[in-house]
Amino acid sequence: MTPGPADLMIETSRRSYYPPIVPALTGMLQVSDLHTIYFEECGNPAGKPVVILHGGPGAGSNAMMRRCHDPEKYRIILFDQRGCGRSLPYAELRQNTTWDLVADIEKLRTHLKIEAWQVFGGSWGSTLALAYAQTHPTRVTDMVLRGIFFSSREEIDWFYKQGTGILFPDKYRDFLAPLAEADRAEPIQAYYRILTGGAPKEREHAARAWSMWEGETLSVTPNPARVEAFGAVHYAIAFARIECHYFVNEGFFDAEDGLLRNAAKIAHVPLTIVNGRYDVVTPVHSAWCLHQALPGSELVIVPDAGHAMSEPGIVDALVTATDRFAGF
Repeated sequence: MTPGPADLMIETSRRSYYPPIVPALTGMLQVSDLHTIYFEECGNPAGKPVVILHGGPGAGSNAMMRRCHDPEKYRIILFDQRGCGRSLPYAELRQNTTWDLVADIEKLRTHLKIEAWQVFGGSWGSTLALAYAQTHPTRVTDMVLRGIFFSSREEIDWFYKQGTGILFPDKYRDFLAPLAEADRAEPIQAYYRILTGGAPKEREHAARAWSMWEGETLSVTPNPARVEAFGAVHYAIAFARIECHYFVNEGFFDAEDGLLRNAAKIAHVPLTIVNGRYDVVTPVHSAWCLHQALPGSELVIVPDAGHAMSEPGIVDALVTATDRFAGF
């Protein structure tokens, strides 16, 4: 079908990423006797500080995450969470919990001599952002969150047991393939046993299947190059081990609704929530619940997007939000 004038207007009026930039500063910060995290800074060193929280957990940061903020107005800070990306030791699960990561964010803020900053995160990054903001509400100026995820059992089961697999039965079959038939009813526990104790080749096979399942389901439009990148062994090992470690422990939260119950702690913080209407990784229901708990927030449901940060409508909503908050 040929788009009409209104369709063309919607498409051409969308914002895109800012141009690629390179870090002005990189460093390694020791955060425990075991872990050292990689961090980088881009943009204007005198600009408004923002910390970017990547997803997974275990995905690491990437160059695209530098481009949602105006580099003339923002001091853009990225880091790789424990065990992934350029942080060390690689794929390490010891001393690796949500609350260790919350502490790391605060150590990085102190190290960089920042009084308070914008917190920007998507998917697992939204979980970590909420946990950090509720722990340190005076250190957060505003928030932009995408693909809301509370690490609840319901959300985890939706993606790994009974939900997304109904929409992607062929891809879900591939996800289950490394598991014995008897283990497929509880795939996360079965994967955890392999990823933490299997033979090296068995671990690699499982890690690739785990990671590629997510790569296959991120966006409305298929992206074979992304699936291939998710299947690269070095990326997949850290991603699958750390993600499975967090999910088998339900995010290390005492109660699965804790982030919602504690939402009032950040009611004063300006917040924009962005979620794709057709997000099958973190369905829009969680974004809706967060918005109901924080009625002062802005909720943007992108009508033609899934989960991926790179989808045009998601990019538009994120860049629009960061531009609006640039002067806060």
